Amino acid sequence: MRMNDHQLINREIADAIISLFSAGLASEELRDRLSDFHEYDIAQALEELTPEERCRSCRLLGPQWTAGIFPYYDEPEARLLELSPEAAAAVTEYMDSDDAADLLEELPEDFRRKVTAGLSRDTAAELRLLSSYGDDEIGSLMSTNYISICETLTVKEAMNELIRQSAENDNISTLYATDRNGKFCGAIDLKDLILAREHTPLDSCIVRSYPFVRDRDDIEETMDWVRDYEEDSLPVLDSQNRLMGVITVQDVVDYMEEASKDVYNKLAGISEGDEDDEDMKETLAVSLRKRMPWLVALLFLGMFVSTVVGMFEEIVAKVAILVCFQSLILDMAGNVGTQSLAVTIRVLMDDQITMKKRAALVWKEVKVGMAGGALLGSVSVAVIGLYVALVKGTSLFYAFSVAGCVGIALVMAMTISSFAGTVIPLFFHRIKVDPAVASGPLITTVNDLVAVITYYGTAWLMLIRIFRLA
Repeated sequence: MRMNDHQLINREIADAIISLFSAGLASEELRDRLSDFHEYDIAQALEELTPEERCRSCRLLGPQWTAGIFPYYDEPEARLLELSPEAAAAVTEYMDSDDAADLLEELPEDFRRKVTAGLSRDTAAELRLLSSYGDDEIGSLMSTNYISICETLTVKEAMNELIRQSAENDNISTLYATDRNGKFCGAIDLKDLILAREHTPLDSCIVRSYPFVRDRDDIEETMDWVRDYEEDSLPVLDSQNRLMGVITVQDVVDYMEEASKDVYNKLAGISEGDEDDEDMKETLAVSLRKRMPWLVALLFLGMFVSTVVGMFEEIVAKVAILVCFQSLILDMAGNVGTQSLAVTIRVLMDDQITMKKRAALVWKEVKVGMAGGALLGSVSVAVIGLYVALVKGTSLFYAFSVAGCVGIALVMAMTISSFAGTVIPLFFHRIKVDPAVASGPLITTVNDLVAVITYYGTAWLMLIRIFRLA
């Protein structure tokens, strides 16, 4: 396969980086030459080396340089396991605390214990704090990549402090002011600090009413707060107003991406598995473990649907042509039900939705299903009527009776399916169960049941009881 321009460029960059590692350069010269490349490119080039070569490269680069590369590895936990516990601890010491905490959780227990033992007291305490937060608390997402400056400094002293801290933290667009006890006082825009006179008090640059969040705040609520203020980052405070970290826009993006992936998996009826495994790499056992729980449950639901179909065996025997259009009713009912489910779950991301809004949502989705069914049903009557009359050679009365049955069943099935696709996730949300559990396969199966009963029930009433076609 011919590579595109980006692939050619990346290949050239990777080859250039690999040649530097194999050139036998001294540590300082190697770091100087690699400073012209992005950490992502360096990580991708290192992925092509053997574990022994990567370990030697890490020794040449030093722990601080290596720590900057680690977030760009495809499997950072696997790369860390290649190092000795002492070397891994040295690298972890220089990583962002939130990245380090996430990485340590992926390591085997014995190796993690050895790495943690090699960390400094402050770093170990910081990582323990991050791991103490629940998955639904904003503290689990916060970053310690920020710069705090004491409010009692002058502008010149603050600039010196900025230079000192920026060696470890590169989030410098907004600085955070604290008092001597570490309590949050406000924020300082870097531009204002640069333009201020050097001997003036720092107080003139501090925005005292700067927004903040609490470390125990709910993540979903905090996401809205961060989006509303449109700041690059917001400070995270504990209950005593001490500055604990920051939540950045990138943290929000990463969380929303992961949450969307989780919801998609549930909508697809795929249970949680090894989230770090890519779909193409996961084993057969992993794939089956993720998918079988819902499939087994839906097998029995499908058997129930088949049993219901069997109840209408007499109708099918008398008007066999009905079977031709069964899939049409089932498919359209399933499609409109899944659409309503997706809309409802998106609306339910707002935990404060009122009962009035829920009722309005149900009515709106029912109207959409009914209107769509009426439009498609009208088209179906004309097309199916002509098809049955011309292709099957039946009378117009018979043909359009069957077509009318299909059209009316389509309207009813799509209306009821829209209602079910909205009400089911609302019910799960009401009883404090994740509404995404009402997944696509479940809704489709429920709608199959609705469509079968609607279709053959309408056929029995119209074609046999009223028109007496059989």
